[in-house]
Amino acid sequence: MSSIIQLLPDHVANQIAAGEVVQRPASVVKELLENAVDAKATDIKLIIKDAGKALVQVIDNGQGMSVTDARLCFERHATSKIRLAEDLFALGTKGFRGEALASIAAIAHMEMKTKQEQDELGTQIVIEGSKFVSQEAAVLPKGTSFAVKNLFFNIPARRNFLKSDTVEYRHIVDEFQRVALAHPSIHFTFYHNGSEMFNLPISTLRQRVVNVFAGKTNEKLVPVQETTDIVTIQGFVSKPEFAKKGRGEQFFFVNDRFIKSGYLHHAIMAAYDGILKDGAQPSYFLYLDVPPSAIDINIHPTKTEIKFDDEHAMYAILRASIKHSLGQFNIAPVLDFDRDANLDTPYGFKDLQGETPTIQVDRTFNPFSDERENKSYNGGGSSTSYKKPPSTANWESLYVGLEKEDEFVATSGIEFENEMVTGSLFNDQEVEQTVQNTYQIHRKYIVSPIKSGMVIVDQQRAHQRVLYEQFLTNMTVNQASSQQLLFPLELYFSSTEMELIAELKLSLVNTGFIFDDSYAEHVVINGIPVNVVESEVSILLEQLLSDLQDGIPENSFSQNDSIAKSMARSLAVKTGTSLTIKEQENLVNGLFACKDPNVSPFQKPTFITMRVEDIDKKFAV
Repeated sequence: MSSIIQLLPDHVANQIAAGEVVQRPASVVKELLENAVDAKATDIKLIIKDAGKALVQVIDNGQGMSVTDARLCFERHATSKIRLAEDLFALGTKGFRGEALASIAAIAHMEMKTKQEQDELGTQIVIEGSKFVSQEAAVLPKGTSFAVKNLFFNIPARRNFLKSDTVEYRHIVDEFQRVALAHPSIHFTFYHNGSEMFNLPISTLRQRVVNVFAGKTNEKLVPVQETTDIVTIQGFVSKPEFAKKGRGEQFFFVNDRFIKSGYLHHAIMAAYDGILKDGAQPSYFLYLDVPPSAIDINIHPTKTEIKFDDEHAMYAILRASIKHSLGQFNIAPVLDFDRDANLDTPYGFKDLQGETPTIQVDRTFNPFSDERENKSYNGGGSSTSYKKPPSTANWESLYVGLEKEDEFVATSGIEFENEMVTGSLFNDQEVEQTVQNTYQIHRKYIVSPIKSGMVIVDQQRAHQRVLYEQFLTNMTVNQASSQQLLFPLELYFSSTEMELIAELKLSLVNTGFIFDDSYAEHVVINGIPVNVVESEVSILLEQLLSDLQDGIPENSFSQNDSIAKSMARSLAVKTGTSLTIKEQENLVNGLFACKDPNVSPFQKPTFITMRVEDIDKKFAV
């Protein structure tokens, strides 16, 4: 019987490996940027077109490669980072598997240009789908340039799985930010379709965070610094008042490598316990430096998860250091009996000597003396005259003469305006109509009687349905009404969020928002929808950006639907809110006036009915 197990051809094996390494254009950006960092580059340029589908190019001024290395780097499992298996536990670089370039070259048109500083000529290689098309010498500057074109050209099924340009661009920005934040000593530049999106000069850690996220990031940051035998922690966390609904600006770096860790995130949330609003997420940019032998980074294909030797100690140290920083900078209340800043001596009085107060006593003072009204008591530099109160011994004399009749005022000739009683403000019929027909239970449900029994309404879901249909109608008919603001609102967002708002601007205008000129870091709002409170605008937009962080639907109706759902979720009355009788009735009436009152915008039931027969059965013996 012939054997049925065969070795896969190299191009097939490369395409299979590409399924792990290259999921989307952002994966190519990540691998190429990390290779440029490993090459000890000080200036890295990222150029993309059509969200990376047409072109992803990374240019660096690093060490470059020789002719042999340039050809060998495209072979599978070829790397300069490790030699032995033990090297996996002493890694100081990013890439080490040796599959990235081979996988990328298997599914794209790739062109590489590289030159070492000591060489006169560089090497230019062109590869299409793992096939070497050409290799020749060329005059090049020092460093390496990788240009990846037509990603997934030979796997159209994978290309069809890519999202819209907006979504893919956001993933690329995420990968770029992760690498740029980890290396403030490198100058990064990012171009998209010919426009400069980021220009990050060499700077300090704080300046790099501010340059990446712009806006008012600098005033949000609280520094964190802790050094122990297990880990060295530095970085920044945000003040509680700047916490957001989404988890966008949260970064962990271990040995300058971005990671995701729900366990460490829980430690940060524990440090913020009691000073954050429900559902709010703080921003943080934390850099952990641990011995390479104390971690294992080879447990996940994308290397975004790490296994620590002592996770419990890491959790405790991280939580304590953040809590200490929040207390040290007066962000959170602390108990410190050693020093009180309010008791410190002001700077202008620190060299002055205190004067001993003098006490003056009037030894002749007698409070029972008849002459005390003519004397004064002088003590402590101030004089206060002491007067004798009037005598009340002959109090009867105060009422002498009041019993005479001619002293009384005649009131018989005074006419008073006759006030006719016209009845109560509401007549009896109106009073009967204001009989309470709705009842609120546990500030969550509204009960209203009907002919067949009663209906129980979930107030939050019902209000979501009412608001959802209102917003959707406004956006569809373009007849939304707005209320002008006396003072315009200025809201600051990151560059990525500003791009999302620019795409959603037309739909937001249809809901009732009025925007002034938008700037690079903030938007100015002059008007808001009539059913939106000014204080809720920032919360509403943050929730909207959080809901649409995975992408904006390309279809206009789907986009309007997503915006209406997000705004309805943000503005709907929450469980636990007490409603007046009038508000309860308006909510119930508004619900049953909707086109689809049975379910909320998120397909959850809004009410249930209980018939009298069902209630009778409960009491049946």
